[in-house]
Amino acid sequence: MINATTLRRWFPFLGWPRPTAEALRQDASAALTGAVVVLPQSIAFASIAGLPPEYGLYAAMVPAIVGALWGSSRHLVSGPTTALSIVVFASMSPLAQAGSAQYIGLVLTLTLLVGLIQLGMGLAKLGALVNFISHTVILGFTAGAAFLIVASQIGNFLGMSIPRGLPFHETLLYAGQHLNESHLWVIAVGMCTLLCGILARRHLKKFPYMILAMLAGSLLAVVVNHLVGAEQADIASMGAVHATLPPLTLPGLSFAAVQSLLFPAFIIAILGLTEAVAIARSIATQSGQRIDSNQEFIGQGLSNVAGSFFSAYPSSGSFNRSGLNYASGARTGLAAAFSAVFLLVISVFAAPVVAYIPIAAMAAILFIVAYALVDFHHVGLILRRHPRERVVLLVTFFGTLIDLEKGLFLGIVTSLLFYLHKTSQPVIEERALPHGQLGTPGRKLVAADDHTPTCPQLAILRMQGSIYFGAVEHVRNHLHAVDEKSLMLLSRGINFVDLAGAELLGEEAKRRQDQGGRLYLVGLSSAVQHSLKRAGQVEVIGAQNIITHKSEAFATIYRQLDNEVCRHCTQRVFEECQARLPSGEPRPAAAPPSP
Repeated sequence: MINATTLRRWFPFLGWPRPTAEALRQDASAALTGAVVVLPQSIAFASIAGLPPEYGLYAAMVPAIVGALWGSSRHLVSGPTTALSIVVFASMSPLAQAGSAQYIGLVLTLTLLVGLIQLGMGLAKLGALVNFISHTVILGFTAGAAFLIVASQIGNFLGMSIPRGLPFHETLLYAGQHLNESHLWVIAVGMCTLLCGILARRHLKKFPYMILAMLAGSLLAVVVNHLVGAEQADIASMGAVHATLPPLTLPGLSFAAVQSLLFPAFIIAILGLTEAVAIARSIATQSGQRIDSNQEFIGQGLSNVAGSFFSAYPSSGSFNRSGLNYASGARTGLAAAFSAVFLLVISVFAAPVVAYIPIAAMAAILFIVAYALVDFHHVGLILRRHPRERVVLLVTFFGTLIDLEKGLFLGIVTSLLFYLHKTSQPVIEERALPHGQLGTPGRKLVAADDHTPTCPQLAILRMQGSIYFGAVEHVRNHLHAVDEKSLMLLSRGINFVDLAGAELLGEEAKRRQDQGGRLYLVGLSSAVQHSLKRAGQVEVIGAQNIITHKSEAFATIYRQLDNEVCRHCTQRVFEECQARLPSGEPRPAAAPPSP
């Protein structure tokens, strides 16, 4: 019999908390706003992908429902995206004529393959791969995407036509050079929507401020058209949309089709997962939610598999819709599912009403969404206080402005390079006992300096980090710089040792044994000891020289020091130094502490 835990693992939405009436109202309000906003976007995205307009609507329906039910994010909304639309067209246009029946069939097969690849990665628990996307990369990516959203809507806000596909800076330059082509009444509608949205968000927090803003902009457009005439005002609206229920389809899986589409499917699958998880994590940093990357992989995979049978082309997390969903006050994943249902109702039954919403009003709403996506507080902290993170943030931000996916990958690579550089130089500090600690229990060690005595036979170092192939040279240089014959390495902070690191420790132990000293590893974790054992280095170092506790180490090591050197030593570093002197022999004068 299947237990509740197994059911929740396969059907994660069964583990959602029981929704309250207030949560349902918030979800429904956010869903309605998202459905209205996605209508023109999905049509534009389908055109970019080389598909008939209704296929953009199909991609925003079933994938959104499945992705919300099986994903882990409460706010991520799956559907068509600009990036994947561009990649779909670039991949499919050499294989068939855009918009043709053959082209559509290949795209649906591509959707199925993308979903299967993503689902397989999720079931294989490869979601940990996205843990290499740092928080700073997410901040930079989010900020860059927000600016891209603004750039994509400038033409609609100003009432001018901007050529499609221009880079960010060229879009701004073109808008500035052709500012005389903008329309005053269009700008007025956009500004009215923008200001009403800002004021409603600040002062009417219990109301869906975005819907109020769109209504305000639409009413102004109606008044302007009545007073000055529709031709004179030239306020473009969304226009009529003719759509039906997503038709059932059966993607073709011929050998030739799969062979030609497998590589593009891998590319789109990876880009889609990266985009979806990055969006989910960026919103989660603001909502405080925990994201399960493996479950998100599964949710995205199932959404594309299901979508391929309902005429959807490859989908992923949408920045516009997800940001709008969160900003509109969505509480659970039901908001995304409701949005798909509302979109279906709007596109089939209420398209004539939606047709009157001004495009400039939609652009203003997306401006508000873009602003909400930027975490100004944390961005400011990074820019002011963290030099390395500042580089990662700026590289990701400007890279995203140039190319969305490449910018994200460039940020990830930059972050990993800094991480590798840091881990290749583990912290190694010399430690010593201060005079005030002599003979006291606990033997608390401090950083060695000119004020602390040191033993002429034993050096004490503390290491924090991992000893792996990239850090071996750095660690070797530090160990070789120690002149004392014996070395106590405080190793509690060593969390990982690979084969190269284990061989380095064995090499160092043998080198010190040849000099008449020893290498002592104190506080080494059982996992690291196991690594040394597998590498065959425990025998080289000596099991008796791998000591668990610091107090035990002092007692053990002191007995193995050269008695003749101790006899004439004036440092008296350890409390055992007094017991080492023969009876009746005058004690050497202790070295006075340095001023």
